[in-house]
Amino acid sequence: MSRYSVLLRQADVADAAKLRDLWSEVLRRVDNEEQIADLVAIIERARASEDERVLVAELDGQLAGAVLLKTATITPLNTEAVVQIVSPFVHPEMRRRGVGKALLEGAASFAEEQGVHLVGVASLNGAREANRFLARLGLAPQAVLRMATTHQLRAKLTRSDVRQPGRQLGQVLAARRSMRRAQTLATTEK
Repeated sequence: MSRYSVLLRQADVADAAKLRDLWSEVLRRVDNEEQIADLVAIIERARASEDERVLVAELDGQLAGAVLLKTATITPLNTEAVVQIVSPFVHPEMRRRGVGKALLEGAASFAEEQGVHLVGVASLNGAREANRFLARLGLAPQAVLRMATTHQLRAKLTRSDVRQPGRQLGQVLAARRSMRRAQTLATTEK
């Protein structure tokens, strides 16, 4: 079995185009130039901050994976510090060579540097292989993040058939069954 040598380093602006290709599914839906400009801004912000870092993993001189690390609080209500591992991604052709593990080792090192004892990661719902990998490393699900467009939410909230509070579906169905029984009895007694 051959060993692969993965090099971790901080991203620089020259990596922006390759990161755009790697993270294309999670970037905002604009043209390539705007996505690259977003990534340049993110990389520059991370390089200037002690609380953020963009790590890239190289394998045989090629960018193989990347992750954004950010120190934050668990939630606005729970102010305990956590290192957020944002969009850890390994190029599909370079998987199973230690790149993902190296990125998460980099995240653990960053958390230790920050003095933070919790790390958290969000992964795409349909990313079965990634979710299994994270589970094997001891990262357990803590929450479900659900999203909708504002328009979709507003449409669902204003629908007229939304159940009113206080009247359970079971109660409504029981009332309907009682009315049907009463109608059936009334027609059979005639």
